[in-house]
Order: sequence, then structure tokens, then C-alpha cells
Amino acid sequence: MQKRTLDHPPAHRVAVPPLRLFTEGDELYAVMLAAIGRARHSIKLESYIFADDEIGRQFATALGARARTGLQVLLHIDAAGSLFWGSHRLAKALRRDGVHVRWFHRWSWRYPSRYNRRNHRKLLVVDGRIGFLGGFNIHRENSRAVYGTRRWRDTHVEVRGAAAHNLQVMFDAFWRGQRLRSPILRAAQATLITNRARHGRRVLRALYALRADFARRRVWLCTPYFVPDRRTQRALRNAARRGVDVRVLVPRRSDVRIAQWAARAAYAGLLNAGVKIYKYQPRMLHAKTLVVDGEWGSVGTANVDYRSFFLNYELILTSRQPQFVAELDAQFLDDLRQSEAVYPARWAQRGWLGRVLELIGWLARRWL
Repeated sequence: MQKRTLDHPPAHRVAVPPLRLFTEGDELYAVMLAAIGRARHSIKLESYIFADDEIGRQFATALGARARTGLQVLLHIDAAGSLFWGSHRLAKALRRDGVHVRWFHRWSWRYPSRYNRRNHRKLLVVDGRIGFLGGFNIHRENSRAVYGTRRWRDTHVEVRGAAAHNLQVMFDAFWRGQRLRSPILRAAQATLITNRARHGRRVLRALYALRADFARRRVWLCTPYFVPDRRTQRALRNAARRGVDVRVLVPRRSDVRIAQWAARAAYAGLLNAGVKIYKYQPRMLHAKTLVVDGEWGSVGTANVDYRSFFLNYELILTSRQPQFVAELDAQFLDDLRQSEAVYPARWAQRGWLGRVLELIGWLARRWL
């Protein structure tokens, strides 16, 4: 056996955290593409948006190259989400390379209502051993190198081991059109929750409300589309009234204006109960995170709105892993430093036009 000497130092491996957070698209995409390049057996990718742009074509090239070597490569794209972003030309090129491309709920005159139920999940799992999920779509808006300093602010998480295996179980069931027996799959470091299950329709709304109900010190919520149903509003108000530090972080400007009108319809009641609302200033905020008491955190695809709670198919990860929760806490505070508070007295003085737009948005809240 070779002795360790100064000429043969021991090899050192960089420790990979059990849950690795990403808040920059270029870094995330590089790691995802590297994982695709190292795949040995299978690559499974779901995305609400898979754009025919600089980022989408990078992924298409990588997926096609691995499919040509004989690997199983499955790509599930939401038809509504990618309607104005993706292209059938890119899908055809992928199929020529051997990638199995499937459009979720394409428009059908026979089943028009089905088009309204969307696959909003974003996930990648490679060999059932490494996985990624969160808010990042596959498009240029998340890349600083391509889109510049106005890139979207988002959050994603990498999982390994049993959690990655569970992610693959969820992908496979969705691909086959099957519902899981339970919406919850647990692993040592992380729990995955989807509403694509027999009893999963309202599981996300219940999760958010219950976390607020049982919070002792703080509830820090980040969401790009904040149109909370009455139960969630009540849970947030009650938590604030009993002294919990409830903060909600939303974008100053939204890419869906009517959703922002609907969100503002809920502000007055929340602010009057002591909930603190902040508007993120620098760019579009698309992250979906929740941290409770500095002990529990979540990252996922679900917004706090009617569409995510009752219509879309969503996926979130929750964990009590200390480093993961601490990083979510720190990121929330960093975002808060770049945000502007909504003050109750000033909000009460808003004009009549704003109130009319709020009413319009609120009436349309179930279809946004």
C-alpha cells in the first residue's frame, strides 16, 4: 500500500452540502448542464417555460448530445407556459436527436378546460442521484450574462441521494399520468410535497396556513404573485396579532399586472393586523420561499395565489436542515435591504383608481 508522503498528499474532496441553494441563473445553469453532461443512465426535465433562446438552446444541445449516446432523455414542457417562449422547431430538433419531448395539456377543442390546469413545476433529475427544483425556468431572463443586471431574482435548490430519488419518483408518476398515493415523500434532509396526488389538491394552501398558525417568532414569505385566499390571509393576520414577525416580500413591478392589482386588494387587512409588506426594488422577483422561526424553510414552484393552490400542478421542498434554513434567512434579509416597506397610513391614502384596479384584480383572482 502506498504511503502518504509529501510527494503524495491525500486527496481532498470539496464537501457538497445536502441542500445547495442557487440564486443566480448562470451558476445554476452551469451546474445543471454539467450534471447532464455526466449522466450515465437517464435525464428527466420538467419546465413550465423552455424557451427557444440562448439558454434554451444550450440545454437543447446538451440534452440532444446525451440522447444520441443512448441515454434515456425525457423532457416535459407545459404547453401554456411555453406558448410564447418555446418553439415547435426546437422540439422537433430535440426529437431528431432522440429526446422524448412531451407537451403538457396542449390546447384541445374537445377538452378546453384542461388547458387551464398547468404543469408549473420546474425540476431536473439525473440518474435518480442528483436533482434540482425551484423557481428557475429555462430562459434568458434568469441569466446575467445574457439578460444583464435586470435579470430575474429567483431561487432553486439542488438535492442528492434519497431526496433526488424521490424527485425522480414524482417525475415518473407525472410522466405516466399517474397520481401518487401521498402528496408527501420524505427523506433524511428534505421533504418533497406535490399536489399531483390523490389527496393533494389543497395540501399547499394547508401547509402555508398551518405554518403561520404554529409559528412562534417569525414568518418570512417571499412570492412573486401574492393573491392569498381567505384562509391564508386569516392565518397571517392571526400570527401577526399574537406578536409573530410576519413579513411578505413581493416585487415592486410584476410581469402580470392584473395579478399585482389582485395582490394589493389584500394589503389593507394584512397591514392593519401588523403584517409587514415589502416591495423588492431592483428587478423582477420570481423566488418562492418561506422561512419560519429560523428552523424550517421551503423552496419551490408554488406562488401564494389561487392558481398555485387550486389549479396548477406544483412542487415544493421543505427542510429543517440548519445550513439550508440559515441561508434562506440570510437571503431574505439581503433582499429586504433592497426593498421598500408599504406603510399602513400611506397605503390608506391611495387614490380611487388604485382601489378600482384592486377590485378588478380581486374579482379575477381565481383565473390569474
